[in-house]
Amino acid sequence: MDPTGVTVLSAMEVGLRSDQEIVRLRQLVRDQAISQGFSLVDQTKFVTAASELARNTLIYGGGGDAHMSVLMNGTRKGLRISFIDKGAGIPDIERALQDGFTSGSGLGLGLGGARRLSDEFEILSEPGKGTTVTITKWKHR
Repeated sequence: MDPTGVTVLSAMEVGLRSDQEIVRLRQLVRDQAISQGFSLVDQTKFVTAASELARNTLIYGGGGDAHMSVLMNGTRKGLRISFIDKGAGIPDIERALQDGFTSGSGLGLGLGGARRLSDEFEILSEPGKGTTVTITKWKHR
């Protein structure tokens, strides 16, 4: 149990170094969301957020890893995924979270969209050392 009272029931790690691994992560996230009893809407939101962040990890971070945990907080169930890369980092996180910002050819909805689709969102980045983005979704009754 962590200091906030959240218990990690299980954890797994998925490499994010190819499109096939992103597809695998999407399926694992969907399977876990179903097994935790998430609604179809919440499943779709969390899979979409995970897919966006996995793609960012691959494209902008040069690949990395996703760490997924099944959580329990009292009677509440949840899923948490951390996306970790050792890429160039994000020099201006607030700017990167704004809709329309992109450092590539995308629509610029990835980080901000993932934040909106998740119940909890945290980003840590240091230029030249990499980025870790953590999202959590709780099962709503």
